[in-house]
Amino acid sequence: MTSKAIRKIVIVGGGTAGWMAAAPLVQHLGKTSHLACEIVLIESPDIGTIGVGEATLPTIRYYNGALGLDGTDFIKKTQATFKLGIEFKDWGHIGNRFFHGFGDFGPAIANRSPYMHWLRLNQAGDVPALENWSTATAMARNNRFTPPEGDTPSAANAYSYGFHFDAGLYAAYLRNYAMQRGVARIEATIVDVELRPEDGFIAAVKLNDGRRIEGDLFIDCSGFRGLLIEGAMKAGYDDWSDVLLCNSALAVPSAKVEKMTPFTTSTAKPNGWQWRIPLQHRTGNGHVYSNHFTTDEEAARVLLDGLDAKALDDPRQLRFTTGRRRKSWVKNCVAIGLAAGFLEPLESTSIQLITSAVGGLLQNFPDRDFRPDLADEFNRKIALQYESIRDFILMHYKLNRRTDSDFWRSCAAMPIPDALQHQIELFRSSGRIVVYDPDSFTEPSLISILFGLGVRPETYDPFIDGIDIEQLRTHFARVRATIMQTVSAMPDHTDYIARRVRADPVPGMAI
Repeated sequence: MTSKAIRKIVIVGGGTAGWMAAAPLVQHLGKTSHLACEIVLIESPDIGTIGVGEATLPTIRYYNGALGLDGTDFIKKTQATFKLGIEFKDWGHIGNRFFHGFGDFGPAIANRSPYMHWLRLNQAGDVPALENWSTATAMARNNRFTPPEGDTPSAANAYSYGFHFDAGLYAAYLRNYAMQRGVARIEATIVDVELRPEDGFIAAVKLNDGRRIEGDLFIDCSGFRGLLIEGAMKAGYDDWSDVLLCNSALAVPSAKVEKMTPFTTSTAKPNGWQWRIPLQHRTGNGHVYSNHFTTDEEAARVLLDGLDAKALDDPRQLRFTTGRRRKSWVKNCVAIGLAAGFLEPLESTSIQLITSAVGGLLQNFPDRDFRPDLADEFNRKIALQYESIRDFILMHYKLNRRTDSDFWRSCAAMPIPDALQHQIELFRSSGRIVVYDPDSFTEPSLISILFGLGVRPETYDPFIDGIDIEQLRTHFARVRATIMQTVSAMPDHTDYIARRVRADPVPGMAI
């Protein structure tokens, strides 16, 4: 260890973010590392985990894999199911239904994306919807699941998947992992933050039991409160409520259903939208809405009326201000999770933002000099990802054509960032896709939402006209038939879970 190496890391806050930060840090900085340092996590007994179920992007698999977690054990311990994407109902207009699947729309043709060739066929005459060339969508529509197979590109591996899991159980699972490897857990409440007078760095936090916990690096996982990053470091907050109008959520678990769908469902409602996340032991549900357009009582009624099984509790209320800290890393304090910002869960990005922040910290890990360039690079990438995801979510609202409520009319009329406007107009005029941040949503995801919400390009890439159109029709028909044949041979999602990864019942849980 060098004389300037970080000697002690203090993580403030447990829950999903805190333990997702602790696990890889102890893996890289535990007792066997040449950078071995002490890691302490302070967790208040009075603060629970936000949400009743968590849906993820496929990147969670790489996070779990990097920790060396056993995939089957993880699924069983967190009551997880598989997620191939998100089904959208009534978005764009009432009666609309489309799927954002994890995967592409077939192999490239003449070095051009398959959707561009589909555009040519579509303009030449009737052709089935683009979703027909998404293996993930076909699997979801037929309630099938099996992990991708083989290395040679084919319909059997042209998709990816994430998970639905119990956020509280996942936090507990990672807590056991981290503590077994040396993370010390302190159950207490922080009552004060002590700054060094000479430079404003955090010196220590003081606990309600009188203890004073010193550290070199402090990680703020204290949730919306931002106890360190805002309370002590005054990072500032960019409020995005002017473009993302929802500011409230109600969450409630319901009883498990016989058939567990391998996808999240998002159903647009008059003043927001409702999620459905199937787990092995229950179903997670919630209603995201704006209390400027409806009442909490009406939102609760909409939520409960939209359940497909008996509610297991009363809905829990959550207020939020969409946005992000102007800086997530200030001096020797790094904010991760809700302490860094909040984007509503429409595209299941909460866990993704945590893993990106943890990964960014490891890539730019400091010594006790805390060189500003490291923090600047971390903040640059985090800001880019938050803004890219913000605009992706905003696209869902802006492109709607619903006129049944003031909420949807306001969403359609509101001004949007220039970068998003350019994304939409370039696609509308030429079919080209702009990807600002390759670490968030890329071309297939943007295509899924743009097409799903009814945006149709006026033209397509002229370079593809050199391919014989009848050969192109034959190719697309063959790919579609291969996808359907492959999917039809896959097991039912519920049956696959029952045979391979069925979890034990949760003690005390009525199902």
